[in-house]
Amino acid sequence: MRRREFITILGVAAASSPLSGYAQQPERTRRIGVLMSFAANDPEAQVRVAAFEKGLRELGWVDGRNVRLEYRWADNANVLRTYAAELIHMAPDLILANSTPVMAALQEQRHAVPIVFIQVTDPVGQGLVSNLAHPGGNLTGFTTFEFSIGTKWLETLKNIAPRITRVALVFNPDTAPFANLFWWPIEGAAPSFSVKPILAGVRNTDELERMADAFAQGPNGGLLVLPEISTVNHRGLIIALAARHRLPTVYPYRFFAASGTQ
Repeated sequence: MRRREFITILGVAAASSPLSGYAQQPERTRRIGVLMSFAANDPEAQVRVAAFEKGLRELGWVDGRNVRLEYRWADNANVLRTYAAELIHMAPDLILANSTPVMAALQEQRHAVPIVFIQVTDPVGQGLVSNLAHPGGNLTGFTTFEFSIGTKWLETLKNIAPRITRVALVFNPDTAPFANLFWWPIEGAAPSFSVKPILAGVRNTDELERMADAFAQGPNGGLLVLPEISTVNHRGLIIALAARHRLPTVYPYRFFAASGTQ
């Protein structure tokens, strides 16, 4: 067989090959929903989004090229369920869920969309997954919380302000149903530090201000702020109240320091 005939036959075979036809198909753009319990302009939220998109790019996924990112920003409970329903209705390939309230809203939708969760404080205790090693179902993720750390917060507060005899644990009962898991170790350790712990559940900014004003009327008080989305979103006000009343405070995240001078 002459060389020209061989090349012609090879070309026809390649053109009719299933693999060749597949290669000519455009790559399907994947869609990822992202539901964040932050305001869109929150500096910490932007840091997290930048890290997420950078990680995707390193894996070859670029927004607008082969993946489309659908963000929803739910910094209050009034829009959280609406945005959760919107994302589920889009039937994305995956949803990234930030925080315990976000996961609760998504679970209410009763769907099969794969979800990766982050900063869900007690995923096993809340019945989201059977265990973290083998979560099963359509959920997977991780948590960075260890509840016994509350005793370390208390020890730290006592070290920086030895005169403290009263400590208020600040959280929102609606967004932190896990508060008791932090409270129990703190309550158990409090006598060894000669401190009286107080649960200070507040559901909105008005309650937060009233709590701080009332608590500051007593002597030798300090605050422990729980790591949950409500305290994160209202961190500016919490820091301002602590400064106004000169209440020594231990915050759950380093980025709180960037929001004030405490």
